[in-house]
Amino acid sequence: MTDRTRRDIPDPETLLTGLLACDGPGPRLSEIGRVAEIGDGIAIVAGLERALADEVLHFASGVRGIVLDVEPGRLGVVLLGASDRVTVGEVVQRSRKVASMPVGPGLLGRVVDALGLPLDGGGAPDAIASRPVEAEAPAILDRLPVTRPLQTGIKVIDAAVPIGLGQRELLIGDRRTGKTSLGVGAILNQRDTGVICIYCAIGQRGDAVARVIDTIRAGGMMDTTLVIAAGDEEAAGLAYLAPYAAMTVAEYFAGQARDVLVVLDDLTHHARSYRELSLLLRRPPGREAFPGDIFFVHARLLERGGQFAPKAGGGSITVLPVVETQAGNLSAYIPTNLISITDGQIYLSPRLVRKNLFPAVDLGVSVSRVGGKAQSPAFRAVAGNLRVTLSQFEELEEFGRFGTRLDDVTRARLARGAAIRGALRQGERDPMTALEQLAVLVVAVEGLFDGMDEATLFDAMDGLRGAMREGPGEIAGRLSGEAPLSEADRSHILDLARGLLEPEGGRGA
Repeated sequence: MTDRTRRDIPDPETLLTGLLACDGPGPRLSEIGRVAEIGDGIAIVAGLERALADEVLHFASGVRGIVLDVEPGRLGVVLLGASDRVTVGEVVQRSRKVASMPVGPGLLGRVVDALGLPLDGGGAPDAIASRPVEAEAPAILDRLPVTRPLQTGIKVIDAAVPIGLGQRELLIGDRRTGKTSLGVGAILNQRDTGVICIYCAIGQRGDAVARVIDTIRAGGMMDTTLVIAAGDEEAAGLAYLAPYAAMTVAEYFAGQARDVLVVLDDLTHHARSYRELSLLLRRPPGREAFPGDIFFVHARLLERGGQFAPKAGGGSITVLPVVETQAGNLSAYIPTNLISITDGQIYLSPRLVRKNLFPAVDLGVSVSRVGGKAQSPAFRAVAGNLRVTLSQFEELEEFGRFGTRLDDVTRARLARGAAIRGALRQGERDPMTALEQLAVLVVAVEGLFDGMDEATLFDAMDGLRGAMREGPGEIAGRLSGEAPLSEADRSHILDLARGLLEPEGGRGA
């Protein structure tokens, strides 16, 4: 071919520009790749040189995937569907879009997967927009201090480990210690608060998720709650995306100056799903075979929560991530990572479960790094010495087991500590109002429950709760603000309790 002939051939970019400038339906440019390898939940795709990280790819079989690894001549793709539907040599096309989640008020009351597809038998959710599941966390200057309390309805948490709107509080413990119950109980207590709730089930069994949905519906919270489920039978890619999708929806409502509560149940399964995908993609394993970026995976997720300034929407995202331990090992890799990321942890102890003490919250290990700043003055006044009293009681209880003769003062302290510990017990998914909690705690601290057996104590607390619901509405009105518990209010509660307890044996303070 002569030089003259070469000059007459236009370059590809010039040819493409001319074709696109033509009037009418012209040719469409599409990039096509093929599946080179297929694994359990992943695919290796060749031929899509211009694909971007986190881009959604469409397989000819109808399965979608997300680009996780970008290497020369090779893409590591996480499948969002059954891998047995994909075959080697199958055609793959780019979508030129990143993984997104539909957002809008129409999602409330629905059960969807990590892509926003319905799982409750209804039609597609009525979304107003679609947002990428990956987003940068708000900057420090776009945040405000956490000062408003989030009432969970659980005495031991609201009194001793308070949670604020915009806080990230870890729920940690072994299997079957009540982590999910605490998260669901916190959701049920938001019935009259206007807080929007999102429950994200990651790697949970279908029957367990169904029970949670039934509980939320029975509690009257389904209309203001979104459930995102990625079951253990689903693709690992959906489990990996689910918490990011939940935070994306939460960010939409927070941008409308709403308060949102997100329960991520649980991040142990999320970490295992990411480890599975990373090992299949031949990423180098690190400690406990997790990839080196597992800390960043969870940090960039949880940092999206917080209390935001008006210029960033003015709302808040409170996150309750759940993580499972084995044999109470808090020093395992994933638990220590999450403890360092969050603003505190609530530890549920198997030792307390064996003693039938529910909620099994171990106050010696549990902590809220926001502390009393997110607690009303009334709670601070009543529960300020609760931790010290219980810790001293447990030490005396251990000492008393040796059969040592105890003096009257020590026996009285043991009786008071046992009464306070019993007063902190609470039924599963039975949230209490702030006034009911305060009344029970005031009566327990003042000694009116001392010496009661378990059945009598529960009956006394139920009677006191009923009296608080029917009685002093003016106290509830004052406590709803920033007013402390006055001596007159305290005396009123104690007099009411004495009137209820007199038929039970004439106990007094």
